[in-house]
Amino acid sequence: MQFLAHLPLDIGVLAVFMCQNDPGLCDDWDATAGANRAFLFSGDLAPANVPVEDTALLGSVTALRVHPSDAPTEEPVLGRLGGEPDWIQNDETPDCPSCATRVAFAAELEEGYDFATSANFGGGGRGYVFNCQPCGEAAFLWQR
Repeated sequence: MQFLAHLPLDIGVLAVFMCQNDPGLCDDWDATAGANRAFLFSGDLAPANVPVEDTALLGSVTALRVHPSDAPTEEPVLGRLGGEPDWIQNDETPDCPSCATRVAFAAELEEGYDFATSANFGGGGRGYVFNCQPCGEAAFLWQR
């Protein structure tokens, strides 16, 4: 799985991953199919070093804007933290796998500006990250 995002929240840190096999081989748009995953971490965290032999596929790091905010930024903003999801299709908010309640929206991710480093959300799609704070669960899906 390809690492997509590290999202700091008040309740912890969300880490988002997505299958990057040949397009169409993974149901990576579905929050429960197993082709993508989000994890909610709490407590003391320390950054890990990327092993020398690995390749970082998403070399361009971009920023998310905290919602609501109209503050100008010098970095390209590719999504936002908080607020409500701006669905491209229908509402697909998943249920928590532990308690079966609807999970809370955490962040919206956009693909990126450079084909070589952008996330693949089907060409012009958006990724949606959710979490269930009481259960420590998280989910990720995308639409186009």
